[in-house]
Amino acid sequence: MHQTSALRTAVGPARSEDGGLRTEFDFELPVGYIDDRGTVHRKGAMRLATARDELGPLVDQRVRENPSYLGIVLLSLVIVRLGTLPAVYPEIVESLFVQDLAHLQDLYAQINGLAAPASCPSCGTAVNGSGGDRLGES
Repeated sequence: MHQTSALRTAVGPARSEDGGLRTEFDFELPVGYIDDRGTVHRKGAMRLATARDELGPLVDQRVRENPSYLGIVLLSLVIVRLGTLPAVYPEIVESLFVQDLAHLQDLYAQINGLAAPASCPSCGTAVNGSGGDRLGES
């Protein structure tokens, strides 16, 4: 999948300007979540995932019935802000447009060190090393 320059610049270094650990990353959705009132929410922030974030959803009944739902639950845990919404729940994440979901999955992989850089073996051109994998897919 093509990686946008906005996504690459949003991630930046793991350290903040003052030398501390950077744990939150701002993002802007390509389309945006539309709430019940018609308000479009595009800007938000995602935090680094913890081991608890990765393990906790495994006991969720929705994930047990459909392992692909893991990515939805996981994103709802690490998105700390989306527009003016008071909180982000799995139902909100599952209502996102596919383009926005892919954007958040790519960001999650990048900030948590899951997207390995890769290059074409024949020409050396840099490519997205995620292999198209999405959260919750095996």
